[in-house]
Amino acid sequence: MIAYIRGVLTAVHDEAVIVDVHGVGYEIVCANPFVFQHSLNNEITINTYHYVREDIQMLYGFKNEDEKYLFTKLISVSGIGPKGALAVLGSIDVGGFVEAIEREDDKFLTSFPGIGKKTARQIILDLKGKLHSFVTAPVHSTEMEQPSEAGSKGLEEAREALKSLGYTDREIKTVIPKLQYENDHNTDEIVRKALALLMKN
Repeated sequence: MIAYIRGVLTAVHDEAVIVDVHGVGYEIVCANPFVFQHSLNNEITINTYHYVREDIQMLYGFKNEDEKYLFTKLISVSGIGPKGALAVLGSIDVGGFVEAIEREDDKFLTSFPGIGKKTARQIILDLKGKLHSFVTAPVHSTEMEQPSEAGSKGLEEAREALKSLGYTDREIKTVIPKLQYENDHNTDEIVRKALALLMKN
């Protein structure tokens, strides 16, 4: 098992990063590769999970041990593969997701692509009560964390506005996770915050 990769971050792509370790380039698939953008051309350590099946071997990367642990638990649930687990990790904080499981919040869990009611119930059945002791991130109430319908609409309108300003999907993707749970439903305000984040990148 490859627990982590330490080397020079040489590239950041839409779905993966490349880390050079003594002349060998490791492709590491991540939920949001752009969180590592600030370390480009510098040495970096990425927590990894080495996924091995008969027809495939992949390295998945994570910002911290909490994300990695949640990933391993999610792919153990029937109906969830690595792609589905990454989709979850790309748009939540770990503590909020754990709280949703503890609260048996089907509505929150089914808001993620590929997770229907049956899979949501399976997640709750398999993982409820088993994550708190291993996850170090603070657990927050999902009532506050879950984007409202109005908030989701404002976020989508902001995404379109940024595209019209000339920003690429790749650039927009770097800031969307930070805006996911903005309480402000005003599209102009979300765009203003997004522009401020983009200027820092």
